[in-house]
Amino acid sequence: MEYRSENVLDGLKSYWGVRSESYSRQNIEELNNWKKDAWRKLILRYAPPKGKMRILDVGTGPGFFAINLALEGHQVSAVDVTEEMLAHARENAEVYGAEVNFILCDGGHLPFADESFDLVVSRNVLWNLERPEEALREWERVLTPGGRMVYFDANWYLYLFDEEQKARHDAAHENYRRLYPHAVHDKIGSRKARYLEELAETLPLSKEYRPKWDEEILRKLGMEVRKVLPNAGDLVWDAEEKVHEEATPLFMICAQKNAGAA
Repeated sequence: MEYRSENVLDGLKSYWGVRSESYSRQNIEELNNWKKDAWRKLILRYAPPKGKMRILDVGTGPGFFAINLALEGHQVSAVDVTEEMLAHARENAEVYGAEVNFILCDGGHLPFADESFDLVVSRNVLWNLERPEEALREWERVLTPGGRMVYFDANWYLYLFDEEQKARHDAAHENYRRLYPHAVHDKIGSRKARYLEELAETLPLSKEYRPKWDEEILRKLGMEVRKVLPNAGDLVWDAEEKVHEEATPLFMICAQKNAGAA
């Protein structure tokens, strides 16, 4: 399948559409090993202290977060901008017996009323967005007062703009090759990897230092930053992932909407 790149959003939709099958296999593997419990426990540790929640999974992909949390008895809606991802998500939810409301939409323009959810979750989504601050404003809008967002991301493409980060990135990948000589180093293929780099060069968060940027924007939006885990990957990644992503630690942000918000 050929990629399309009329604009950044079309390019990303094309890339993730092609990537959806392999990403779904990765999600299924996570649903069938220790990571399922590790991710669920980590998210719920920082979720609002209540029983059954209304949860929104933004950029659900093949549905890992949505399925995982729905199986815990929560009422889950999940959105993604890529039709192919949602097709896999619906299939995966059916296989695992999870009831999830899947909707095709842009994570920065949500078709929900104000104060619709107790918890918004997301993994590796914000860096893809052309207007990430607007997206966070949308996520805050749909939260109930006292509701929280718990999301995960990393400085995935900072190495394109920062020489010191590029050196760390290259050293980490060289170490990975040394420790795992028989592993497939470029797991998405060199052509796909370069295509994604070209898109990342145009995205605003690729050049920002995170999670510092996230904390500043969330406070600007009037949210309380309750917890920042700079190395959340230590809790949910296996040994090989930790080596491969040594220069790009996965961080977690937990932010709460002001209980007095209108």
